[in-house]
Amino acid sequence: MSHEEVVSRIRDSGLIAIMRHTEARRAIETAEALRTAGVDVVEVTMNTAGALQMLKALSDHFRSEIVVGAGTVLSSEAAERAVEAGARLIVSPHLDESIIRFAVDHHVAVVPGAFTPTEIYRAWTAGASLVKVFPAGPVGPRYLRDVLAPLNDIPLVPTGGVNLDNAADFVRAGAAALGLGSALVDPKLVSAGQFDQLADTARTFLSAIRAARGEKR
Repeated sequence: MSHEEVVSRIRDSGLIAIMRHTEARRAIETAEALRTAGVDVVEVTMNTAGALQMLKALSDHFRSEIVVGAGTVLSSEAAERAVEAGARLIVSPHLDESIIRFAVDHHVAVVPGAFTPTEIYRAWTAGASLVKVFPAGPVGPRYLRDVLAPLNDIPLVPTGGVNLDNAADFVRAGAAALGLGSALVDPKLVSAGQFDQLADTARTFLSAIRAARGEKR
């Protein structure tokens, strides 16, 4: 899967589903429920127990059916391990140019975290595929809209504190996609095996994103 295809699929679907502290034994079922609902991109955070094994299992099982990414990647060494396990997307909570360089050199999509306009611009000029605005919840959609006024060419992915109450507002503010953690992939639902409810939540988010974009499908 090429870098360009990964970026296109993130932007088309409008969300990245974040599997943080998801039970490893439930990884395939969780991703399958999300895929069935229409979610195209799944991120396993590296601080999840068994993250590398989950990345490999998901990559082997789904191949190109979904984009499998690694999140909470804190170093270029961690990025390398994630890519070796099958990740085609690297996401960080912070800006580390060495991670971006590794991803660019290996033709892997990379979404570093940033918060201020200076950090966002640095991440983009360093080679980011998209830029994660983190934490987005405390500042809200208005902050995203204000940042995009001068930096309108930079695709932003608000993450942290994004939920059903504000998802559409973030999209209307200009978000290229949304990073959704427990508001979508609730560990309690996963542990209880309530995958139908998980899929329903995913469909609700996707419908809200499409409506905010003015899409009719």
